[in-house]
Amino acid sequence: MSAEDEVRNASKQFYAALNKMTNGDAQSLTDIWSHNSAVTTQHPIGGRQVGWKDVWDAWDQTAHVASEGQVRLQDQFIRVIGDVAYEIGLEDAGFRIAGKKVTDRLRVTNIYQKEDGKWKIIHHHTDISPEMVQIINELQKHEVH
Repeated sequence: MSAEDEVRNASKQFYAALNKMTNGDAQSLTDIWSHNSAVTTQHPIGGRQVGWKDVWDAWDQTAHVASEGQVRLQDQFIRVIGDVAYEIGLEDAGFRIAGKKVTDRLRVTNIYQKEDGKWKIIHHHTDISPEMVQIINELQKHEVH
């Protein structure tokens, strides 16, 4: 199997786990992510997480308010350079956040690194989603009161 095919398989695993997360269960993301202190995310709700603990916390918190979800990667492009690879594409996402329906098409970049013979994701970055940001801001206002 070519390195590109291996990364494509890792991507399928990531998106399968992401779909479980948008339905309330983030646990399977732990299998595809590297757990080192250098991993990063920039989600569609803004902000940046650095290190596995912060990355995991963001996924887990999202799973607690997510339901009825599906995220599909479209227009996938993969490039492998040694033990690092990246993919770019478009995510078509539809799910509920705290009961509110969200649909979006976002540009995405994922970076993978080979660890112990397996491709693990080390970075996930999407465009900002104003709709998701608004819902999260409303949730945070209600938590404060």
